[in-house]
Parts: sequence; structure tokens; C-alpha cells
Amino acid sequence: MPSGARPAGQGRTAAGTAPAGAPSARPGRLPAGVPQPRPTDRFAELLVAVLSGQRPVHAMLRHSAGQAYDELIRLAERGPLRTRGARPVVRDIGWFVPREGAIEAFARIGAGDRLRAMAFRLERGRDLRWRCTAVELGGPR
Repeated sequence: MPSGARPAGQGRTAAGTAPAGAPSARPGRLPAGVPQPRPTDRFAELLVAVLSGQRPVHAMLRHSAGQAYDELIRLAERGPLRTRGARPVVRDIGWFVPREGAIEAFARIGAGDRLRAMAFRLERGRDLRWRCTAVELGGPR
């Protein structure tokens, strides 16, 4: 694959379009023409807040399914994104839609001059709400 090329169905938030099969988080709530948050954006921010200790892990209880919540508990205990200086921020998000109703996303998390990688999977339930079903964190430990 040529440098910079992406497989079909993959996107990035910088492109300004939501992933196929990933509707806006709250359709119809904002006036037309106002960008609506994507589920990938909302979940990345929430996961960073939990893994940096800004929010308690139980904030993810209704936003997760399966073993993802147990993994979040293990990750949060280690506080992998806690810093003494700059607060961690989501610098970039990308995603891949393997099938309708599922999104596999990655985020680059920056805190000062440190950069970490976070991957997570979202699945849309029967109630049409997105839930995190897997999360992994990479980078310096």
C-alpha cells in the first residue's frame, strides 16, 4: 500500500467526516451546520479522563460492555496517563469500520512531550447506544 494510503472504510477526525456506520453521537440535537461529536471523539475523551485520574473508573460503567470495564479497572489502578505537568489530551483519532455497528479506533494521547497510543473498540447495542467493548494502551510504561 502506498505511503499515507488507508484501507477502505478507515478515516481520521482531521478529515472532518464521521466514519461510515458511525452516526453522530446525538443526531438532531444541534442546529444544522454545527459539527456534531462523533462517538470516537466522545469515547476517546472519556477514556483519557478515566485513565488519567480526572474521572473515576465507574464513569465508564454504563458506557462499556463485556470485559472492557474489567480491563479499564486494571488500567486505571496503574494510572497510566497520570502526569505531574501537562494534562493529557487527545491529539489525533483514527478509526476503521470492520462492519456496521462496530468501530475500531486509535488515539494519540499527548501530555507535554510524551506521546501514548490508545486503541478501543465501540459497538452499537440494540438500544442504538455506543459502548466500549475493548481498550488497550501502548507507549512508555
